[in-house]
Amino acid sequence: MITAVVLAGYAVLVGAAVPPLLSRASWTHRAPALAVLAWQGLMATFVVAGVLAVYHAALGERHAHEGLAGLITVCGLLVDVVDVADFSVGGAAPAPADALALVAPALIVFLPLGRLVRCAWRADRARRRHLDMLTLVGRPAPEYDATVLDHDVPVVYCLPGRRRRVVVTQGALDALSEEQLRAVLEHERAHVRGRHHLLHLWVDAFSRAFPGLPLARHAKEQTVLLVEMIADDRALRLHPREALAAAMYEVAAGRVPRVALGAGGAGALIRLRRVLSPQPRPHRATWLGVAAASVAAPLLPLLVACLH
Repeated sequence: MITAVVLAGYAVLVGAAVPPLLSRASWTHRAPALAVLAWQGLMATFVVAGVLAVYHAALGERHAHEGLAGLITVCGLLVDVVDVADFSVGGAAPAPADALALVAPALIVFLPLGRLVRCAWRADRARRRHLDMLTLVGRPAPEYDATVLDHDVPVVYCLPGRRRRVVVTQGALDALSEEQLRAVLEHERAHVRGRHHLLHLWVDAFSRAFPGLPLARHAKEQTVLLVEMIADDRALRLHPREALAAAMYEVAAGRVPRVALGAGGAGALIRLRRVLSPQPRPHRATWLGVAAASVAAPLLPLLVACLH
């Protein structure tokens, strides 16, 4: 039971105490890719710690810790296989505690996975509908490798996925210079190449699976902003800051479909200040420390559970 309490406390720490601190950290906007890794590490840690805490609370400390078999058993792997095998060949049915120890942790794992599948299915269906609409009302612009919509509001966005598409309105073509337009188009192509929609899907599924959890709320808000910063940085490799900033300002008020990724929208002011006032990258030691902590954090609950 001590192990269950320790693991539950670790899950509470990761799910409630750490997220507000990470969301206010000064280095995250200077290293958005590293910050995304940190948020992913926290979400993985919460799931692992929650699964092991529920497992130990349901099963107690009944299993022997002897050698490799004991290590696997206490981690919840061997006992479930043995119980199911015995039952399948006519042996005694697993004890209620064993069944609970198998089902309860599985729910914690399959809840976000189920939400992920549902969110992915809905997003794919919405993208297909929007692509069908673009086929009817859009016109190709081969010089920009994009589709143009006759709309007066400046908007630029991309539809990721297998039938990826970059969309620009006539209002954006009229409002932006050639350099500004190519800068914001490079921003959208960075989303497509980086498959940033998968990060959106995962944090959306996690937030739906654990509503009210501070980690879920902060991870979704921060990840949405951070992937935009990542795309900004990719565009800045090829285009001047002034061009990208001007383009962001022009398209900031444009509304894009929910399944699309656009250069404007929420967080545009924060990103605009970041583009115009660049800050130095975090020190190499910070990079290595955060990356190591993000990878090690999900492994720590396993270490506590297996070596207690």
